[in-house]
Amino acid sequence: MHVQDSHWSPASAVAAGAMTMSAAGSGRDASRTTPLRVDAQRNLEHVLRAAREVFGELGYGAPMEDVARRARVGVGTVYRRFPSKDVLVRRIAEEETSRLTDQARAALGQEDEPWSALSRFLRTSVASGAGRLLPPQVLRVSVEDGAGGPRVPQQRTQPGTTELRLVPDQPVAVAAVPAVAAEDDAGTAALLEVVGRLVDRARAAGELRADVSVSDVLLVIATAAPSLPDAAQQAAASARLLDILLEGLRSRPA
Repeated sequence: MHVQDSHWSPASAVAAGAMTMSAAGSGRDASRTTPLRVDAQRNLEHVLRAAREVFGELGYGAPMEDVARRARVGVGTVYRRFPSKDVLVRRIAEEETSRLTDQARAALGQEDEPWSALSRFLRTSVASGAGRLLPPQVLRVSVEDGAGGPRVPQQRTQPGTTELRLVPDQPVAVAAVPAVAAEDDAGTAALLEVVGRLVDRARAAGELRADVSVSDVLLVIATAAPSLPDAAQQAAASARLLDILLEGLRSRPA
C-alpha cells in the first residue's frame, strides 16, 4: 500500500488556496468557478484524473511532474490551474472525502441492519480505491491504547518506498469520533461524523467489537486498498483482505 504525504497541512493549503481565490476574484478555487474554454476544461479534467491515479499509486508525495506526465500536458499547465501542489492535493482530498461521505450516508440510508450498513460502506469504499486517497488529516488520529497499543498510521513522504510508518499521536476516547482541528475541512468532520454513526449502530447492536473505533474503520479502508499493477489481481486481493479484516472487526460470543 502506498500511503504517503507531501507535508500537506490545512494551514498551507488554505494559504495556497488564497492565492487561487485572489486570482479568480472570488471566494472559491479558480478551477471551480472561472468559465473555461473547451480545451482548458479538457486539460483540467485530464490533470484531475491523472492526479487521482498518480497519488493513488504513489501517495501524496508524488511530484507534480508525474501528474503532468500522466495527464500528457506540460507541468506549466498543471501549475496554471493549481499554483502549488498543496492546492492540488487539497482538491483531490476534498473530492475523495465528499465521495466517502456520500458512500457512508448511502449505507446508512439503504441498510437497516447495522452490520450490513457498516460492511457495505467498507466494501464500497475499498472497491473504489478510496484508501489510496484518504486525506492525510483523516489518518492523523490515534486510538486509546493504554500502554503502547496500536496506532493509526500517519502519512509521511518516503520517496521510492511503500513503507507505512506508525507514529504516536494524542489519544482519543475509543468510542468517540476522532477530533478534527478547527482549521481542518468541514468535509473531514462530516465524514468522521457519519462513519461514527455507522460504528455506533453496529456496536450498539452487539455486532462490532467494543474496542473498535472510527479510526480503526478508516484504517481498514486504507489497509485494504493495495496498489497492484494488474487490475484483476488488485480487486481480488482487496476483496480477500477486506473479508479477513471484517472478521476481525466483528464481535464474538462470550
